[in-house]
Amino acid sequence: MRDPRHGPRGSPTFADAARFWIKLGLISFGGPAGQIAIMHRELVERRGWVDDAQFTGALNFCMLLPGPEAMQLAIYIGWKLHGMRGGLVAGLAFIGPAIALLLGLSWVYAAHGQVPAIAGLLSGLKAAVVALVLQAMLKIGRRALRGPLHVMLAIGAFAALQFLHVPFPLIVLGAGVIGLVTSARTTPSAPPLAAAARAGAPLKVLSVGLLLWVVPLLACGAALGFDSLWSRLYLFFTQAALVTFGGAYAVLGYVTQHLVGDLAWLTAEQSVTGLALAETTPGPLIIVLQFMGFMAGWNQPAPLAPDLAAVLAALLAAWATFLPSFVFIFLGAPYVERITAEPRVAGALAAITAAVVGIIATLALLFARVVLLPNGIAAAPDWGAIGIAVAVWLLLTRTRVDLPWILAAAAGAGFLLH
Repeated sequence: MRDPRHGPRGSPTFADAARFWIKLGLISFGGPAGQIAIMHRELVERRGWVDDAQFTGALNFCMLLPGPEAMQLAIYIGWKLHGMRGGLVAGLAFIGPAIALLLGLSWVYAAHGQVPAIAGLLSGLKAAVVALVLQAMLKIGRRALRGPLHVMLAIGAFAALQFLHVPFPLIVLGAGVIGLVTSARTTPSAPPLAAAARAGAPLKVLSVGLLLWVVPLLACGAALGFDSLWSRLYLFFTQAALVTFGGAYAVLGYVTQHLVGDLAWLTAEQSVTGLALAETTPGPLIIVLQFMGFMAGWNQPAPLAPDLAAVLAALLAAWATFLPSFVFIFLGAPYVERITAEPRVAGALAAITAAVVGIIATLALLFARVVLLPNGIAAAPDWGAIGIAVAVWLLLTRTRVDLPWILAAAAGAGFLLH
């Protein structure tokens, strides 16, 4: 007999849903593909809280947005089930464990990263990251490069970022415009709007979202100055959050270029380490930006103590990175069916995804140079790192071993080698 405390199939209680979102936040390893697979299995197949068409439509909508699509999908389904409070619980539970865990890992790395045992573990993880980024580039490439136009967009994006140093947002914008112009111009019949859209809720969402964004900026400006590292970092990560099409690997290339190359707030090696640590935590991989903020604060702490400067910078980076996802979902949720039915929007997204392949290629090249050729191209490569990277590549492509076990093995190999 069904537990009377539970609603009927397809209608969970708020407490049931909250328990699921908290559990998801603790087990959501494996990147967006794994997280989306978990949600489909649990929410569609096992529990029947949403049907397959609703799930697919919501996923397509989230793919159109900048930011972590798996987290946005959780927010949308939470909103679908229990309105605004459901979306808030789903999103906060999805990222909460990752934020807390990565804060701890960031401090261990910053304070003790040169200890031989920890340095060995991290060296294995960094070698694994080279294989992970390369695999992501090839997987996205197979899906995204559907014709000569998309191939040219990928090559052009690589050249623009690698050699011409064109800003990442301009590359994304240019690709989107090309996709919009070259896509089919059929006009689909518009589905009806959800009640929330007609009731003026989007204006309230936008107002609250803007207030939540501006308060930290004003607080930082008043306490530390609007030209301080923390205010500048907050503005930069807000900008990054608005153009994070293509996932963490794409935006990390942009952030690394700016924070490492332009501002020298952290090193390329620290950037690789951040991605390695982010891969070991649950939640969205874009949490790596929190680590980047942490290290920027740690490296440039004055006038604060390093610990305080780093934690403040990390939390500001996380707030700027994830707040837009909540706003986007709550703004766009009533329009999902209309937006996903528009072919020109799909064409723009396909063009952006093709450009992202080239952007990820620049990140793969940077990480390979830092990890596999640590002493420069003229010196001998790190054969141990190459061996770990090749082994991880083979495990990823030839076996069904879960990613956490592969990363654990890579860390163990790095420990033994060092």
